[in-house]
Amino acid sequence: MSKQSQSSNSRAAADERNSVAVIDADAPDQDQMRNDHEAVKKDQKRHLADYDRNTLVELLRQMLLIRRFEEKSAEAYSMGKIGGFCHLYIGQEAVAVGAISAIRKDDYVLTSYRDHGQAIAKGMSPDAVMAELFGKAGGCSKGKGGSMHMFDKSLGFLGGHAIVGGQIPLATGVAFASKYQGTDQVTLCFFGEAAVNQGAFHESLNMAQLWKLPCIYICENNQYGMGTSLQRAMSLHDISQKAVAYEMAGEYVDGMDVLAVKEATARAVERARKDHLPTLIEVRTYRFMGHSMSDPGNYRTRAEIEKYQERDPLKVFAATLLEEKTISDKDYAAMEKQVQEEVEQALRFAEESPLPEPEELFTDIYANPITSGKML
Repeated sequence: MSKQSQSSNSRAAADERNSVAVIDADAPDQDQMRNDHEAVKKDQKRHLADYDRNTLVELLRQMLLIRRFEEKSAEAYSMGKIGGFCHLYIGQEAVAVGAISAIRKDDYVLTSYRDHGQAIAKGMSPDAVMAELFGKAGGCSKGKGGSMHMFDKSLGFLGGHAIVGGQIPLATGVAFASKYQGTDQVTLCFFGEAAVNQGAFHESLNMAQLWKLPCIYICENNQYGMGTSLQRAMSLHDISQKAVAYEMAGEYVDGMDVLAVKEATARAVERARKDHLPTLIEVRTYRFMGHSMSDPGNYRTRAEIEKYQERDPLKVFAATLLEEKTISDKDYAAMEKQVQEEVEQALRFAEESPLPEPEELFTDIYANPITSGKML
């Protein structure tokens, strides 16, 4: 073997060791994760009295619906029914459900390519989301957007954006429009922690605080930007502290606790509506699947994933409600059945929906379409 080959192999081995070391260094042991699981349940139980039963049950139902929808999406992708990229939200359901439950129907939501969960939480039907995944005409974007481009103006759900951080200045502009028009609407902007390293993030936060815009920036820190851990990509790991540079309100919240996310967002919403002030919320969460369906996930260990699954937000919240008799085992079984039927209906709708007509290639391209019939 040549010295160059030996050197390359040594570097590769060192990189692998360093990668594993980064993954394992800060990962708590399994007993600690179980203790955290119990701690979250105890904290949730203290806050249950602040909500009526219907609200709590609906939060659980939405989280369950997103989880089962994403599982069915993974199955359909594996069967070749969904093409292109497909980024699943499994493990992060508490973020979308908790945050969006704290806003009004006329408020706006913009997010990244991992958008199925937020779309459903904002009120988009699973039928429309699944059909869009299938590239069918019954999809919310007429089958032309696919997994990363969910959109429904009537719901105030303004995408689904594939460019990392691309939605952040757009959300800032939407918040500016609300203030300019004199409404009290707020804008939620979801993005991953990797987007924080984009210049658009810093420019947007500076502008939002300078102009006092009602925008709530929610960083879904799932600890990996594609296959790169946060520790290897960012000098300041506490993302909420980046708000300090702009004299903006910032807060860290446990993204595995749906009530904690809801309450943190509610505080930011009040600040935005009353005073037109922005907020940066870092929501620490964890995705149980790969970055996308094509990601083998070789950069993290099975043991690490299983540790975080001990704090599965759906499992924790369901256990809390069951233990406190908010719902019964029978209620939960009925919910599971109803959600499964809803997801199966979405699958049937997507399969039966027609493909877009060829003419759709030329629609929704220009604000003022060319009507002469001539093509440039």
